[in-house]
Amino acid sequence: MTIAVLSSLIRPMVEPHIPDGIDARFFTSVEELHALAPEAEIGWFDLDDKEPMIEAVRRADKMKWFNSIYAGLDFLPLDLLHQRGTMITNGAGINAVAIAEYVVMGMLNIAKDYRSVVRAQERHEWLLDSPGKLELVGTRALLLGYGAIGQQVKPRLEAFGVEVVPVRRSAADGALGPDAWRSRLGEFDWVILAVPATAETDAMIGAEELAAMKDSAVLVNVARGTVVDQDALIAALQARSIGSAWLDVTTPEPLPADNPLWSLDNAHVTMHLSGRAQASMFRRSAERFVKNLQAYVAGQPLHPLFDPVRGY
Repeated sequence: MTIAVLSSLIRPMVEPHIPDGIDARFFTSVEELHALAPEAEIGWFDLDDKEPMIEAVRRADKMKWFNSIYAGLDFLPLDLLHQRGTMITNGAGINAVAIAEYVVMGMLNIAKDYRSVVRAQERHEWLLDSPGKLELVGTRALLLGYGAIGQQVKPRLEAFGVEVVPVRRSAADGALGPDAWRSRLGEFDWVILAVPATAETDAMIGAEELAAMKDSAVLVNVARGTVVDQDALIAALQARSIGSAWLDVTTPEPLPADNPLWSLDNAHVTMHLSGRAQASMFRRSAERFVKNLQAYVAGQPLHPLFDPVRGY
C-alpha cells in the first residue's frame, strides 16, 4: 500500500475519492504530522506555520510526491527535495482569479483615490469633487510575470482599456524579453509584479528601477515581498519619486507595526489577502489533488509540476 499523509482539513473533500491502493493517514496536529511523515510516500503537509512544515519535509525521506496548496515554496528545503528526486506539485493557479481581481481593485482604488472617499464617509463629510481623476483607459501596464496570475490579470485590465505589456522569456506577440524591460520602465503607468520568488527575481525592483519609473507610476506587488528592495521603495514613496504602491506582500510578514509603509499615504498594504479573497481555495486544491492522485496510481504525469531548481 502507498501511504499518503494528509491534513485532516481536506479530509471530507478528499477521502471519498481516494483510489484503491492508497492508505491515507490524516494528521490533526504537528505532533501527528511529524510522527507520520517518515512513512509517507505522498505528503500534503500544509500548515500556517512554515517551520513545522519544513521539519516534516526533512523527516519524510521516503516521500516520492509532495503536494502543497502554496504556489510559492521558496521557504522549503528545495535542495533536499531535489536531491531525493521528490516530485512536487504546488498551488499555482489555484488563487489566480482572486489575485487578478485584487490587482484590478487596487488599480481602481488608486485611480479614483477611493481611500479618501472612505475616510470622508467616516468623517460624515460630503465631498463635492472626486479626489481621484485617473481613468484606466489609455494607461499602460508592464506585467512582470506571465504565469497563471499574469494570464488572468492581462484580459481583465484590457477590458478596462489598459495596454498590458507582459515580460516573457522570449519576446513575442507584444511582450518584452527578460533583458528589455528595465530600459522601458519610464513608459508605463503601472508596474505589476507577479513573478515567482527566486534568486533571479530577488530585489529585481531596486533603487535604479524605481528611479527609472514615471513619478506618477504605481507599483503593484502580488508576488513576494523579496522581489522588491523595500528600503528603496520606502525612500521612493517618501520622496514621491513614484506615485504610489499597492503591496499585497511585504518583507517580513506580518509587517512590523512600526514599519513606515503603514503610515505613508501613498502606500497601500493589503496584508497578503489577495489569494484568500475567495471561498474556493480548498475545494479547488482538493479537486486537483484527487486528479493527481488518480494519475499517480495510474503512472501518469502530475500537474502542475514544480521545479525545485528553478523555484517555480
